[in-house]
Amino acid sequence: MRDDSEQIRTLIDEWTRAVHRGDLSGVVADHAEDIVMFDVPPPYEGVRGLAAYREVWPPFLAWQAQGAHFGLDELEVTAGEDVAFAYALLRCGTPEELAARPGFRLRLTLGLRKEAGRWVVAHEHHSFPDLDSFPDLDGPQE
Repeated sequence: MRDDSEQIRTLIDEWTRAVHRGDLSGVVADHAEDIVMFDVPPPYEGVRGLAAYREVWPPFLAWQAQGAHFGLDELEVTAGEDVAFAYALLRCGTPEELAARPGFRLRLTLGLRKEAGRWVVAHEHHSFPDLDSFPDLDGPQE
């Protein structure tokens, strides 16, 4: 399974780099046709299907293009024969936001499956900690 874990790490690393570059084709690559994504912004029932997944990215990528950072900080992968999951912490924010809250991280969880010998993301979940409820909690400082 080591090879599968490495393939998944590469897939996630390439996805992260595509998001940072604003490369929509790279963002949607390696995602299942029936992808389900739960994200920080609406729709609250989630995004279902590759076409809907593609539609939600342009506003984020436009924000990203204004100089924001999106990069892996920590990644863990567990892979079975045909299903896997991964979770990660990412630095996501403008330079000003990251300077003001250096320990703040975007949380990412992915569910993957192997289709025709190739790993694809079937479920994606992003979240930020709710600092409004805990204003003094900013996470670890760097």
